Amino acid sequence: MDIDTAPQGSRLITTPETAESYWQPVPANGFVSVLLAPHLVNMATPFSMGTQTVAPNSFVREHAHGDNEEVIYVLSGQGTAVMDGGADETPMTPGTMLYFGRNRQHKFVNTGETDMTFLWVMMPAGLETFFAAIGKKRTAGDPAPANFPRPENILQIEAQTVFNGSLTPDAR
Repeated sequence: MDIDTAPQGSRLITTPETAESYWQPVPANGFVSVLLAPHLVNMATPFSMGTQTVAPNSFVREHAHGDNEEVIYVLSGQGTAVMDGGADETPMTPGTMLYFGRNRQHKFVNTGETDMTFLWVMMPAGLETFFAAIGKKRTAGDPAPANFPRPENILQIEAQTVFNGSLTPDAR
């Protein structure tokens, strides 16, 4: 079949102004932007992609994904990736790529004085659903709200999304 007669897949263009975005609760603070997800465009292979900005002196709690694989690509800022329950650490600087297969523990700590931003890819999709459930709707350019706590039903949200009970007790 040649390219002119082959069925065409969907396409999507997302800008900072049009991306779904959510302020995140403590301890990460900062915000997430969902750039690509199955609910945004028809796709043959369901995965999701976005960015997460972690505020200075903040962190993404230690966790793992029982049914998902995750790719992280650092865009700006600096931090430390703590892996496998603290057994391994690596610096997170622009250009660093990290891949986590299923059930690999990881935590991201912003060790710098400015925001740390990374691109995330989740296969299969689902991380975007978690961020929407725990966050507060954000519009590009809005000032950051005061730090706010995670929802009281966080364990239920985690169980219904990509964590499958894989968060360590200390991380909750």
